[in-house]
Amino acid sequence: DDAAEVKLFTRPRRFGKTLNMSTLKYFFDIQNANENRKLFNGLDIEKSEYISEHGKYPVIFISMKGIKATTWLASLFAIKGLIAELYNEFEFIRDILNKAELEKFDKIWLKKDDGEYENALKNLTAFLYKYYKKEVILLIDEYDNPLITAHKYDYYDDALPFFKVFYGEALKTNPYLKMGIMTGIIRVIKAGIFSDLNNLSVYSILNDFYSDFFGFTQDEVKKALKDFNIEYELPDVKAWYDGYKFGNSDVYNPWSILKFLQFKKLIPYWIDTSDNYLINKISKNASSDTMEALQALFSSESVEENINGNSDLSILFGEEEIWELLLFSGYLTIDKKIGEDYENVYTLRLPNREVKEFFKQKFIDVNFGESLFRNT
Repeated sequence: DDAAEVKLFTRPRRFGKTLNMSTLKYFFDIQNANENRKLFNGLDIEKSEYISEHGKYPVIFISMKGIKATTWLASLFAIKGLIAELYNEFEFIRDILNKAELEKFDKIWLKKDDGEYENALKNLTAFLYKYYKKEVILLIDEYDNPLITAHKYDYYDDALPFFKVFYGEALKTNPYLKMGIMTGIIRVIKAGIFSDLNNLSVYSILNDFYSDFFGFTQDEVKKALKDFNIEYELPDVKAWYDGYKFGNSDVYNPWSILKFLQFKKLIPYWIDTSDNYLINKISKNASSDTMEALQALFSSESVEENINGNSDLSILFGEEEIWELLLFSGYLTIDKKIGEDYENVYTLRLPNREVKEFFKQKFIDVNFGESLFRNT
């Protein structure tokens, strides 16, 4: 029932974004529709009106999570390879392309240096529309990862112009687009990607809509523990891996729950697999005010901060941006909202023991020694 043509879902890493995107691909994709239909047998959606949308649209699914190069040249090389693989999935449409279109397609497909890589997504939607006579659904997973990586390795200014066109042209006033869905950790502002995009709806951890679609709910965790005959572990599991507040939903970390079910040990799982670049950077650049606030968090207190749901990568580690990053990356969670609905003030806290233990050790290791935390 969501009429927005372009949707952005922001959640921490390993909270089910890619799984949800894959589900959308298998549901909507016109390719292999009969085989994909079996995946939804017996599910609630099979009984709903929305099942009529199954297998009706061409779907482009591209994940940017693997772009981790340390230079812009290497990153661009990896991106070209990724786009070429995407075109290879649709090489069967070459037969209906005219000469000019075929030249554009083949330059990308064969990874030629003069290919129109910035316009590759929009061009592919046009080619698929021509082939199927149907508008295209575009799924972009972890859209912000290349930009965060670029910031990490100091080539953000080189990467930004490419992605403004690569994403922007495909999503803005594209006549071949049925719907665009992106996932990421943050909404990147002042990058030009979302400027003039009037058809965008953003669903972050601050929003009630879709709030229980990422992560595990209390009932889901209870059922999982019961299925494994370890329901007696619920209080400890809750202390270690629960505590996230997404909109109006209380959420467990799904990665940690799955790993706990596998290994039956109450230890950090998500922290050990996350890219902790943001935390490493913050721990080395924190001001005295930030450190004082972090000290309060370690003492199981909450801190009051202004959170508007946007992140400016050009000033990624400014005092205001730090709290946005910690919250949206999953290292903090909302305790409660303060003031009127139009205000953006929240109290924040550490979500659970897994994160608290990591934070404590990280800041001890990096800069400060045991004394800062000896009473926590």
